[in-house]
Amino acid sequence: MSATTSSASGIAPVALVGGTEMALSGDQSCRTMLAQLDARGELLVVDEEIDPVHDLSALLSLTHDTMAVRANRIKGAALPVFGNLLSDRARIGLALGVEPAEIQDTLLRSVKKPVPPVLVAYAPVQQVDAADGVLAHLPVPTFFAKETGPYISAGMMIATDPETGLGNASYARLKVLSPSEALIGIAPNHHLAIMARKAAAMGKPLPFAVVLGAHPAIQLAACLYLGLGDDEMHCAGALLGEPVRVTRCRTSDILVPADAEIVLEGLIHADKPIEEGYVSEYHGMYEDYGVGVLATFHRMTRRSDAMFQVIEPGYHAEHIYLGAIPIAASLKAQLARSMLNVGEVAVTASGSGRNNVVVQIHNPRPGQARRAMAICWGAVSIIKNVTIVDGDVDPWDTEAVELAKLTRMRAERDVLIVTDLPADRSEPQEAGGMVAKIGYDATCKA
Repeated sequence: MSATTSSASGIAPVALVGGTEMALSGDQSCRTMLAQLDARGELLVVDEEIDPVHDLSALLSLTHDTMAVRANRIKGAALPVFGNLLSDRARIGLALGVEPAEIQDTLLRSVKKPVPPVLVAYAPVQQVDAADGVLAHLPVPTFFAKETGPYISAGMMIATDPETGLGNASYARLKVLSPSEALIGIAPNHHLAIMARKAAAMGKPLPFAVVLGAHPAIQLAACLYLGLGDDEMHCAGALLGEPVRVTRCRTSDILVPADAEIVLEGLIHADKPIEEGYVSEYHGMYEDYGVGVLATFHRMTRRSDAMFQVIEPGYHAEHIYLGAIPIAASLKAQLARSMLNVGEVAVTASGSGRNNVVVQIHNPRPGQARRAMAICWGAVSIIKNVTIVDGDVDPWDTEAVELAKLTRMRAERDVLIVTDLPADRSEPQEAGGMVAKIGYDATCKA
């Protein structure tokens, strides 16, 4: 018989096998990183009671770019909350075990050399099993004044394609409607939305799982821009340096990370639309997307000492970088297929981690700057501004990029404005799904 327990700090797990404590090899939880941040003085532990309506959001917002947070007492709930984990490139490098400059190549290698997961019999995430009103047990925050309910913001969604059986992991928001129901908001072109529509066309809901508190490397893999049918869990194994340990859900064949904190098992009903109302977005403003669809939940499993993970939405550091880092890696892959001299690609915090891209090109040839702009705009519709710099300019260094624009660029020659290009629905200036986009060629000229 096996079980797990935790140290007094609730951070470092060990395994109990036949009554003997043994360290878990290859930690695949978020707890080791929390312990690392604690040792570095970057974890704020709050023991006073926090109201999940607005106050928890305020705490995370005030510390979003400085401190990870663990709030031990949430009003009306039994579980503690943590957030602000991956709030900059240094933290993401720490999670992956690499320097910030190596993050992009590490992510790209994970796509090229994926590692399949392994099924394990014992899963810490299934120590506790609940079947009734599972959403009522969670300390779900209400973030902002104009939002119409509490949101699960850090839920990694795992599902399998109802036609092909291939797996997918991604992120979507869940607005809690009742102890067993939520609205799920998914962009129409996301793979999870496509899979849910396929299931609805077959006359059935799509089984899925919501994973909270998996290892940060697994969370990053779920943010990658892969093809439909490519499984992010395989990339996560490459990032971890070992296969992701997975376990089968109690009510479906979906495989979920065995060392996560919480798993919610449910169904997506793509044929049951629900009006959402205002929701906060990455640019710091509200969006009104119209309808989402219904998700129902009938099972929750969790660790016996589980923690509930929160990602502060809107214009906040973790939300920004969880978009910026994977988008940048995806663009590097797209550009490298056509341009052998492309260097680092940055998606800047000033562009909310979505809209503003800087591409480094080593010894650019005539015409390459504009070609790179076109590739970026064609690859990811959410991108609006693209700046091209030489190999001596760090694209993540905003001041260095601005200096290159001021000293190497002539506006009448090096600025390209293209009207009526497709935009993502979250673009704050789009009209009818279209927006003008701008490119800056800040490379040296003769």
